Amino acid sequence: MEMVYPWVMGGLWVAAAALAGVYAARVAQQITYVTLADGRQQMRDMPIVFRLVRPLAPNLKGVAMRPEFRRARERSASSLVAAGYEGVMEGWEFLALRVLVPVALLPFWCLLIVAAGRSSPPLAQFGGLLMALGGVLFCLYPVLWLKSAMARRQRSILKSLPFVLDMLTLSIEAGMDFMLALQRNVERRTVDPLGEELIRVIREIQLGAPRRVALKAMAVRVDIADVRSVVNALVQADELGVSVGMILRIQADQIRLHRFERAEKLANEAPVKLLGPLLMFIFPSVFLILLGPILYRVFQQL
Repeated sequence: MEMVYPWVMGGLWVAAAALAGVYAARVAQQITYVTLADGRQQMRDMPIVFRLVRPLAPNLKGVAMRPEFRRARERSASSLVAAGYEGVMEGWEFLALRVLVPVALLPFWCLLIVAAGRSSPPLAQFGGLLMALGGVLFCLYPVLWLKSAMARRQRSILKSLPFVLDMLTLSIEAGMDFMLALQRNVERRTVDPLGEELIRVIREIQLGAPRRVALKAMAVRVDIADVRSVVNALVQADELGVSVGMILRIQADQIRLHRFERAEKLANEAPVKLLGPLLMFIFPSVFLILLGPILYRVFQQL
């Protein structure tokens, strides 16, 4: 009986690992979609760890929906909308993932550190520090992922905005109505983040919302200063009766100027950002190659 027990436990562990592997493989193949205002679906990439622990999120809904977390839920919901995940994930669900991700990953990280420490005794001395750093990283990972997704979507919108404004300007100056020009522009472009927002604006206006309300709602969703500037200019032009084509041309020039200024700022910051990697990685390697043989001979003579 004593000899059979280890074999049984080993078989159970192997079966559990196989089931976990099958579940992880099935989750990795899943694709998340968001439905646009016109019924089309766009793929939304989500980290595999989110997909693994997401089925457990409803267990924490009661805690995440408590009144003291209302502001955190609202911030998470607005960030998810700006990142393009509206309808895919809710604010309370993201708060639950911020708890579930470190709880799910930290035990495996600790086991990995312990196993590595057994094979490498010097590494075992820093095991506690590595475990603590891993815990901090796992806690920050959901927030960092959301900020990265939001920044990536905002960069795409800023990149497409001047071209869209130029096309709208040409269409309006050629005699088209603003809504017709907007609809033609959306139909003939590939669906990018800005196109998704414009499709929603068109659908809201078709359902009866005033144009200024639909445009202001878009500005709130994307949370970009340049988009807010364009929307405010269009709303004022609509109220004052100013030519929309002239306003769009001015806004396109200003946004393009802002983009050039941001590019110059990033170019000026590049040498300062390169200084850290140079001091940490390249200079020590160069000094080691140049001074290594000399120090080796000095130690041999001593």
